[in-house]
Amino acid sequence: MIKPAIFSTRQLFQAARTILDEHFQVDYWKGDKLSRADLLKHVADKDGLVCLLTEKVDEELLSAAPKLRIAATVSVGYDNIDVPACTKHKVVATNTPGVLDDTTADFAWTLLMAVARRLLEGDSWMRSGTWNGWDLDQLVGGDVWGKTLGILGFGRIGRGVARRALGFQMRVLYNDAVRAPADVEKELNAEFVDRDRLFRESDFISLHVPLLPDTRHLISKDNLEKMKRTAFLVNTSRGPVVDEAALAEALENGKIAGAALDVFEHEPKVHPALLTRKDVILTPHMASASLDTRTKMAVMAANNVVALFEGRRPPNALNADALGLK
Repeated sequence: MIKPAIFSTRQLFQAARTILDEHFQVDYWKGDKLSRADLLKHVADKDGLVCLLTEKVDEELLSAAPKLRIAATVSVGYDNIDVPACTKHKVVATNTPGVLDDTTADFAWTLLMAVARRLLEGDSWMRSGTWNGWDLDQLVGGDVWGKTLGILGFGRIGRGVARRALGFQMRVLYNDAVRAPADVEKELNAEFVDRDRLFRESDFISLHVPLLPDTRHLISKDNLEKMKRTAFLVNTSRGPVVDEAALAEALENGKIAGAALDVFEHEPKVHPALLTRKDVILTPHMASASLDTRTKMAVMAANNVVALFEGRRPPNALNADALGLK
């Protein structure tokens, strides 16, 4: 029996490869950066695709791959996948939700504390060999303990960030399209407020919203001007949630104290005005980058593919109902 053919745009971790290799003929991309032309060429005769956020699964690709039955992205976000187009072509789209929640919440806290306490500035100073010893006002930053944390987006990751704030005895404000149950608010000591109040009262704002028309440029010039001059912004959600030009202007004018970004509006490009600022921390989309978590993500994607070809509904199908899968 001929095994279905799969194209994987990355080598993946061994645990995921073992699953795929058992069930499929897998073509793993072995080069460095995968070009669009190479992607279209390699997927043209494949039954399945395992990809990342960096690869667009759109009408062009789907038309070029008539045998394709599944597109499994190794990510929670699926901005790279045109789900309606997949449904039109009878291709199941899947993602990897849930597995990276705690790791991302940890990293949001890593950024929050690092930007507040000017960690990277201190590290850079030490490495330069120019530090002359301790002084009273060197690299003074902002306290975290006992401050007010504003969380925009109160899903699994947002709640994880709030849970970690309990250890710092922080006041937690949150806003979400759907208010959390009362028992969750009580457990996390979190208060539901409107966005304006959250912007005005928070010492730290951490973003955990999906990218939707309502959240694109949520961090706008107007909303940045509502924030405290001593406040810090942290983004581990989606890049276009932040208007980077407006953020750069706000920092230049002292409207807020600093920012830490793991995702970017035009990723992988970053607004040039942010690159030279010492009050900004920039990290390369690495919030989920622990070995355990990234391995689990790849395994989840592999299991989604296996499920489809075994006649089962993939556990994380985004459009299974439209395709009539049970």
